[in-house]
Amino acid sequence: MIQNAPSLDLVEFIETKILPQYAAFDAAHNMEHVTRVIRHSLELVKVTGADINMAYAIAAYHDLGMSGPRAIHHVTGGKILAADARLRKWFTPDQIKIMREAVEDHRASASHAPRSIYGKIVAEADRDIETDTVIRRTIQYGLANYPQLDHEGHWKRFMEHMQNKYSKDGYIRLWIPNSPNAKRLNDLRNLIAQPHELRKEFDRIFAEESPT
Repeated sequence: MIQNAPSLDLVEFIETKILPQYAAFDAAHNMEHVTRVIRHSLELVKVTGADINMAYAIAAYHDLGMSGPRAIHHVTGGKILAADARLRKWFTPDQIKIMREAVEDHRASASHAPRSIYGKIVAEADRDIETDTVIRRTIQYGLANYPQLDHEGHWKRFMEHMQNKYSKDGYIRLWIPNSPNAKRLNDLRNLIAQPHELRKEFDRIFAEESPT
């Protein structure tokens, strides 16, 4: 029988022992972000037939590596998951290996396709390409990590990131055909192609997020 929800004892463990760690991370990788990735992962389970407990746990652990250097957080996160002996209550060693690889493969800048459907699920779920959310998270990251920049400096950094990651020539890749992100990415690319309109959205959200 196919499960429609993760096991209750696994949910209790994740919600009490794992998710609270996200409170220490920046606004772009906080509790709101991880819960959104979990929700999207569970939606993708329905269309892929993947194991719901595995997908749920992978999503919960995917950014724990933010406790260390951001550039390797996907590798660190995989190590954290693999080293957590508590997961052996629910998963076999082979499943944990797949889960570790999925966390390692979730980065948008990865040069290779995820090695399993689980990597594709978390990578897709992590790419929350709703336009307002993308703009807001990019601004939040800039404010948290480049406090020395003025308004124009943040705009320049923001535009470089949008072009490098989300434009039609950007590095982001979607791994699950016909996922909801495909239309969202197209909408975002249309906005990026209109810098004047994008600047309006940037200024509006920057005013909401900036402490000054």
